Amino acid sequence: MTDQIAAGYRRFREERWPEARAEYEALAKGQKPHTLIVACSDSRADPALIFDAAPGELFVVRNVANLVPPYQPDGHLHGVSAALEFGVKVLKVSRIVVMGHAACGGVNAMINGTPESVQDFVGPWVEQGRPTVRRVCEEVALEQQGQAAEEAVVRLSLDNLRTFPWIAEREDAGELKLIGLHFGIADGILRALKGPGPFVPLD
Repeated sequence: MTDQIAAGYRRFREERWPEARAEYEALAKGQKPHTLIVACSDSRADPALIFDAAPGELFVVRNVANLVPPYQPDGHLHGVSAALEFGVKVLKVSRIVVMGHAACGGVNAMINGTPESVQDFVGPWVEQGRPTVRRVCEEVALEQQGQAAEEAVVRLSLDNLRTFPWIAEREDAGELKLIGLHFGIADGILRALKGPGPFVPLD
């Protein structure tokens, strides 16, 4: 264990654990998060920090570029889809949030190509977003491409969520809400997708 990790654990035990012990003991009996979040693995965009969430509130799925693949129950290994199925069918979350962020390396790879050193898994993974990103980048100025592409990936993931029949059915019934967000790392501002329109700062 690294010094940073060990030091963080000690702070948790000394400062956080005493006041949160009862909360964790209750959570040991089961979880009931209200929201499932699909976010990027990027270390600068932690949903629990951004939403100031307590343990047990968020069911978080993180991957490169906050991508949701389409529904494909083919018997292969699908980590994102498995988490979605558990969150929706078992935990019965009331909303799914897809949160992209500024300066996303995965989205940059969709625009400029994946480095040769990460072709085993990252290359094929980000390829699913490349057609959407390239199409969007053709429609905006060069300096706008980064954020436009990041927002386009959020829209793509929301569209793919609706290919899951048990998500689409719950959304149509008003039992599940799908939300798209984009987090600005430099300014700390969350922007929300409003229907077919642009992302606007969250109130």
